Amino acid sequence: MKVKNKVIVVTGGGSGIGRQLVLYLIRKGAVVAAVDVNVDALNETKNLVSSPSANLSIHQLDIANRESVSNLVAQVIGRHGCVDAIINNAGIIHPFHPVNELDYDVIERMINVNFYGVINITKEFLPLLLLRPSAHIVNVSSVGGLFAFPNQTFYGASKAAVKLFSEGLYAELRNTNVGVTVVFPGAINTNITKNCGAHNERIEKFNRIYKGTPAETAARCIIAGIEKSRFRVTVGIDAKILSFLYRLCPRLTIVLIGKVMKMAMPD
Repeated sequence: MKVKNKVIVVTGGGSGIGRQLVLYLIRKGAVVAAVDVNVDALNETKNLVSSPSANLSIHQLDIANRESVSNLVAQVIGRHGCVDAIINNAGIIHPFHPVNELDYDVIERMINVNFYGVINITKEFLPLLLLRPSAHIVNVSSVGGLFAFPNQTFYGASKAAVKLFSEGLYAELRNTNVGVTVVFPGAINTNITKNCGAHNERIEKFNRIYKGTPAETAARCIIAGIEKSRFRVTVGIDAKILSFLYRLCPRLTIVLIGKVMKMAMPD
């Protein structure tokens, strides 16, 4: 599905990959409804757009709130008339602590945003997507959803759920007009650790050693995945190498990742 002149909903559009998705889609001629819980971040994204304001609407809401997402559908249709694609990009991580040290409210917030947020957006918009001549769903999982990253166990579990949800959607929608793409980014150069309160001096040092894939590059890969109807998109050389290693030797890869992660974890 070519994105030009298509109406596309992007969650997490206020920062990181989401912001770059919004900007790149508009440069390619798409109409975008950008969604984020942070209205200031959404306005910053809006201020970076040089195209006419009719090409972009911003919507502040919590995707984990089902009622808010239901209201979003009416807002987007009222503004743009239809929806051709959704990109479920919004996500959070939790502090770098083992399972035994995480409070239930942190765990529940993680699952609600990363998994139920995807469910809410997909369930509410899918009936409209099925009415379009050509439509697409993009779900951003993570390389952490393919295998375990210690002290980010619930993040990985939520992203693994997104992976399986996406694969199920793909199987169910194969003979319809709606395509499905699942994305597995590696380390992306964004502020996600700072925004989620998981930042520390070791992470800062680690980021200086390996900055990760630029968010703009990730956005371009995702849009290319839509336009080429790819089922699976892996973003970043680190994600590609680790995915390959995991297929060869799962246990050794998890042990290796654990050792590397210690460099970034607080004492």
